[in-house]
Formats: sequence, C-alpha cells, structure tokens
Amino acid sequence: MPTADSKRSGPALKLFNSLGRDLQEFQPRDPRNVGVYSCGPTVYDYAHIGNLRAYVFTDTLRRVLNWKGFNVTHVINITDVGHLTSDADAGDDKMEVAARRQAKSIWDIAAHYTQAFKADLARLNILPPSLWCTATSHIQEMIGFARTLDERGFTYALEDGLYFDTRRVPDYGRLALLNLEGQESGKRVAGPQQKRNPSDFAVWRVSPKDKQRLMEWHSPWGTGAPGWHLECSVMSIKYLGGRFDIHTGGVDHRQVHHCNEIAQNQGYLGGAETGARFWLHNDFLVMRDDKMSKSAGNFLTLQSLVDRGIHPTVYRLFLLGAAYRSQLEFSWDAVLGARSSLRRLLLRIAALKSQAPSEVRIAAAEYKYSSGGSFDYLLSILVSGLSERAREWVGKLDEAISDDLHTPGALAHLNDLVFDPKLAPEETLRLAQIYDLVLGLDLLNLSKEALVIRPVDASLKNEEIEALILERVSHRKKGDYAGADRIRDKLQNSGVAIMDSPAGTTWEWLPHQKRS
Repeated sequence: MPTADSKRSGPALKLFNSLGRDLQEFQPRDPRNVGVYSCGPTVYDYAHIGNLRAYVFTDTLRRVLNWKGFNVTHVINITDVGHLTSDADAGDDKMEVAARRQAKSIWDIAAHYTQAFKADLARLNILPPSLWCTATSHIQEMIGFARTLDERGFTYALEDGLYFDTRRVPDYGRLALLNLEGQESGKRVAGPQQKRNPSDFAVWRVSPKDKQRLMEWHSPWGTGAPGWHLECSVMSIKYLGGRFDIHTGGVDHRQVHHCNEIAQNQGYLGGAETGARFWLHNDFLVMRDDKMSKSAGNFLTLQSLVDRGIHPTVYRLFLLGAAYRSQLEFSWDAVLGARSSLRRLLLRIAALKSQAPSEVRIAAAEYKYSSGGSFDYLLSILVSGLSERAREWVGKLDEAISDDLHTPGALAHLNDLVFDPKLAPEETLRLAQIYDLVLGLDLLNLSKEALVIRPVDASLKNEEIEALILERVSHRKKGDYAGADRIRDKLQNSGVAIMDSPAGTTWEWLPHQKRS
C-alpha cells in the first residue's frame, strides 16, 4: 500500500488493454510522467450522461495513476470541425448541421457547447486536463501530417478528398478484431464507390463544387476540411510524443475511430508504432434495450438529472458503482439507490466529525489536484501516523484500484470502514479523505442537505411539504391512519417520498421518468 516514502509499493497497476484484449501490468515509457490522451466531445450539442461516463472513467484513471506515484500529463481534445453525422465518411459535419438548425454561427455553437461541457465536468468533480486542444487550432499541423502520409504512399486522392489506403497497414483493424477479408464493400462504412477498400477513410474532405462549407481551408488536395480521425492523431502526437502511454475513449471509438487513428499513426511514425501503448475503453450507459444516443433521442443531460432533483455527485457515485468496462443500465431506481448510499455516507461523516476531538481537515477535502507533487504531499500527510488497522483499509483500497480501476470494490471498502468500531473517529475521517482522493466524491465538504434539490416541475414548495408531514404526524397520533395515508399518497403523487424512523419522518424528492 502507499506510504509516505513510496507510493509504488503494493500491487502493480493492471489495466485492460483493448489492443490485445488482456489485462496487462502498466509501466510508463517515462517513469517521470505518464501521457494520457482522451477523445473529447464534438461540441454541437450538450453532452448526454452516457458521454459523461467516459470522463468519470478517465478522471478515475488519472487519480489512480497519481495514487500509484506517477505524474500525469492529460490532454483532451475538442472536436469543433470534421466529425460527420456518421462515424464513417458520410453525411454532413455535425457542427454545420447544428449551426444551421440553431441559426447561429458555427463558432458560437462551438464556444457555447464547449463551455457547457467544461461546466458539466466541474459539477462532476472531474479534474481539468493538463491541456485542452481544439481541432480548428491545428489545421496546418493536420495538413502537414496528411502530406507526410501522402508522400509515403499511404493515401490516394478521389474527387471528394484524400483517402487512407488501409491495405497499406498489415494489421489494420487489430484493435477492433476486424476481419477485412470478410468485409463486403460499403457494409461497414459508407463512401464513394471508387474507394479501393471498404474500410478506407477520409484524411481530408474536399468541399463540394456547388457548396461552400461553413469551415474550410486550402490544402494540396483542394479546399475543404480534415477528416475526423486525423485530428486525434495530430494532437496526441504533438503534445505527448509519438510513443505515449494511454489513449482513452468510449467503446464505440474502438471499432472505427481508434482503428483509423492507429493506421494513421503507423503510417506517420513508421513500423508498428500505434501511438499509445495502452488503449482503454469504457462501455456504454444503456437505457433499457439500447445505448444512450442523441440521434435516437433517448438521452438525458446532467442538467436533466439536476432538474429532476439529482445532485451531480449522486450520478458520479452511480457510475463508480460499476466497473468501467461493463455496460451500465440507467434507471431512476438505481440512481435513487446511489443517492441513498451517498446520504448514508454523508450522515456517517457528519457523525464522525461531531465525535472527533479535533477534525482532520487538511486540504484533502478541497483538493483539486493542481499537480502531481501536491498529490504526493497530501497523501503523505494523510497516510503518515496511521494505525496498523487503518493501514489495512488503505491496502484494501490499493488492491481494488490496482485491479483495473475496480471502483465497486473501493466503494464497498469505504462503506465498511466508516463503520469500523476499531477505528478512532479522527482516523476514520482521514481514511475517508484518502479514499476520496481516488473516488472524487468530496465527502468532507458535501452535506446531506445539498442532496435535496427541488425538481423544476415540483408542484409543492418545501414549506408545504413540511406542513403536510406535520399534519400526517397529527393524524397518526390520533389513530387516523386513513388520513395519514391520504397525505402520504398526496406527497407520493407530487413526487415526494417520506421515510419514517424512530428519529422522525424525513422526505426526499423522487425523479419521475415522465418528467421532461
């Protein structure tokens, strides 16, 4: 387990590498720093809660890397041009579609949804990356990258753009376990019939002769815009080097986008170099029998949850309750379960604070990970002087997260340790802070009262609810249980759940799926 002197002691960090589909021990190329690149959003709409799962996962990865003693350079891109309405080479640019639909400039669209995305990350207590980078700020580098591929014979020109010849890469599609021999033309990807292979993809898309794009640039192949896959190759290599450690994204990127990135990287870097050594993918958040999708119209934003009375930290806890590589089904009952679990933790933390002779309020609860060094300093203070019993709990955390970021196991340990009768309250608080360095739940700052968020469509005010509860208590004291039940039903129909206990009656808002 980590100690004040050496956080690399303990179990080795193992991560599931999609490139090979196996669990591998992680060792960085440079022991002084780990380079991580994450595919960012296409900023044509608000991120849905399925999109946000990718960034809670990546945030957990970053926190675990810090925990294991590594400094991290984390890069997230913003796609503000190039991503078509299909993952293949078909349809219009998503940014242009949004600009026309909303009658706004494409630059205003990009700025608005970029700001909204960053605000969502902050509300989920996701650490900001070391660097944000936008596609439109790297057009000349993309043209230079494409020119190198062209000069080396990896591309060919068609009337509508420059295409990558996937047959030039012997193991194309290895990441996705694709069988190129078994593909039928046009089956996996759409595009011009003149393509040499059905899996070939656009590196540069030439503007139609009869139509001017809202965003276009001059290039050796004609005026147009970069292909979606080009930007991530260019920006990851520019900021992290040609041989960096980890590339993350949703599992949907694994089948097309990341295969094409790797092909470009191999053509540009030479040999079998794939860019990143580890390719990590989180699975889908699903709504019943389908994945969450903007095109299908079955998606919720983080603000949708807040509007229905769900605190963003509740959603973070809900996501951490499942392994990142497993599909996770969204349901209101499951989210309410996460809210109950978080409330239970916060109540226990509050009780421990009242019992501790002096609270351990080191900056851990407000820690924002400004640098790897500050993490080292903070963890060393929290770990220093812990009893043997407390160190066992730290070891359990280390074992869980070293096993491919197993946050469900870490949460189970946290819920047990806060009720460990053999720990002094002050030590338990320190342990909660230590766990929170990885889980990011802000346990020592968040209050249970903060979880009570009034839904936007609520028909009752808080004081009306309190008055009805008092009236119900009066009915029960008189033995009028039918009257008490009528009030309970009224509250239930208004989206309010009440809970009776020996300590009294409490209530909470219920998010109803029918609300919009």
